[in-house]
Amino acid sequence: MGATPEAVVKRGSSPSIGWSILLIIFGLLAIASPLAASLGVVIVIGWLILFNGAAQLVHAFQSEGIGHIAWKLLVAVVYLVAGVYLVLHPGAGAATLTLVLAIFFFAEGVFDIVGYFSTRKIGGSGWMLLDGIITLVLGVMIWRHWPSSSFWVIGLLVGISMLMTGTTRLMMALAFRKLART
Repeated sequence: MGATPEAVVKRGSSPSIGWSILLIIFGLLAIASPLAASLGVVIVIGWLILFNGAAQLVHAFQSEGIGHIAWKLLVAVVYLVAGVYLVLHPGAGAATLTLVLAIFFFAEGVFDIVGYFSTRKIGGSGWMLLDGIITLVLGVMIWRHWPSSSFWVIGLLVGISMLMTGTTRLMMALAFRKLART
């Protein structure tokens, strides 16, 4: 005999609830220590860019044709230099990444608001709208106060975004469970 639909939904939504709670905790930690979170975000991005540069470098030597190799080597060097710079000078990279974060939050907010209109009949979708509005407002706030608040804004706003996203996902998973019971 197979599992009931409610049991399947509960088992499937449990990891989503767990990840949501983890996002909420990490969001609160970032809000509590925005400078550390800001510098941590810049350093992590720097390492990711550095690893991407190393992968680009390996790929360049596996390419055929001198034009392709030269271009790919140039791209790899740009990635490597940018990654090393961000890792070694996270404070200097914070201003640029703050502006990029503003653009990202603005776009994410717009997409969440648009996404709400396609899911507004589903229970808990109001949380998606709230998440979109708050994320959009955060993007505008970052842009308006840039670059003066670059050292703390990344960590604080990433923390707020994580907190809101975790809460939204938690509410949607709980609404999905409730829907499965009815």
